[in-house]
Amino acid sequence: MKVLLGCIADDFTGATDVASFLVASGMRTVQLIGIPTEQVDLSEADAVVIALKSRTLPKEEAIQQSIAALEWLKQYDCEQYYFKYCSTFDSTEAGNIGPVTDALLDNLDEDFTVLCPSLPVNGRTVYKGYLFVNNTLLNESGMQNHPLTPMKDANLQRVMKSQSQGEVGLVTYEDVAAGANNIKTALESLSQTCRYAVLDTLSNHDLVEIGRACADLKLLTGGSGLSIGLAKNFQDKGLFKISSNSDQLSQVQGDAVVLSGSCSLMTQAQVKNFKQSNPSKKISPISLLNKTDSIDSFIEWFAANREQGPVMFYATDSAENIKAIQDELGVDRASQIVEEFMASLVTALSNVGVTKFVVAGGETSGSVVQALQPQLLKIGASIAPGVPLTEIPGENPKLLALKSGNFGDETFFEKALRMMQ
Repeated sequence: MKVLLGCIADDFTGATDVASFLVASGMRTVQLIGIPTEQVDLSEADAVVIALKSRTLPKEEAIQQSIAALEWLKQYDCEQYYFKYCSTFDSTEAGNIGPVTDALLDNLDEDFTVLCPSLPVNGRTVYKGYLFVNNTLLNESGMQNHPLTPMKDANLQRVMKSQSQGEVGLVTYEDVAAGANNIKTALESLSQTCRYAVLDTLSNHDLVEIGRACADLKLLTGGSGLSIGLAKNFQDKGLFKISSNSDQLSQVQGDAVVLSGSCSLMTQAQVKNFKQSNPSKKISPISLLNKTDSIDSFIEWFAANREQGPVMFYATDSAENIKAIQDELGVDRASQIVEEFMASLVTALSNVGVTKFVVAGGETSGSVVQALQPQLLKIGASIAPGVPLTEIPGENPKLLALKSGNFGDETFFEKALRMMQ
């Protein structure tokens, strides 16, 4: 059986992000949680997204997992493959975007691909090769303070060159604005001397034209935005027919909670807004380490406040406070304590009847999904651009909203909870 698009995402929220765009474009999409070890029925899937948690792994582990995911997808003879990373190009100086993309190209015996993180609907644009967030350079947008992947250079050519093999060229906005044929010509020219091409991108129209120009590339890389025009490419090739009804999910009864681990500026605003009207309890890695807080104390608090809910549990904090905690505990240790606690908390909440989870942050979402252990997620309608409502199907279904840190507006939590009703 052939799958049209096989996508590898470097974190869980990134996977739901791109899956939501594919569903909205008319492709029946299944999201898999990690690389399956059992048989999966993909007979009704046009696109498959494998959600890894490889963004912040050591480089060699990220490569190993990504290649394993690619090998699994290759059994379905995909028409095209897609490496999805964050629209803010989240990576350390050593990777993992560059090394993973190098390895994917080598495995596919390809020698050229594109770099297109842009997501204009969420304020991520590229001009002259520089990545902007809401018209602010990436390295001045708050991302320079990210606790795991601080982005201190907005020039994508420079960033990619520092962590990959091969030259990195640029398709300027003048060529992009001229449309797909000009973009394709520019890409063909760059492919003679470069392994990678960054594309200036300012609008959704640009993304559609870039997608058309890349219809024959075996491997694409980018944020979720690049996916918006791919369905039409496949339809134009006569490979499938765009669907108009691919986002229906089950009605689910039970309690809902918000879990926030991201410390992005937008999530800080979302947490502040939600706290004004809803019971909220902070997760402190120092309190957990000192055992002044525990799973039992959180569940007791939930029991006392569930009638006034939905409630929120949050580790979200300012960059200054996070740095102070990291200085005391270490970066990896502080993150590990929170993510392990979140996973245990989700299990405990599920055991007392919580069936709906709104989750902020890629690492936190990964912990939540790993705790609930679904084999796959059904992708529903979008709550915000790049953030769909999803369902863990089964005898006792659950609803999830998995949000990257900077996505959504200040009222995102409230919107997600309304859609879960």
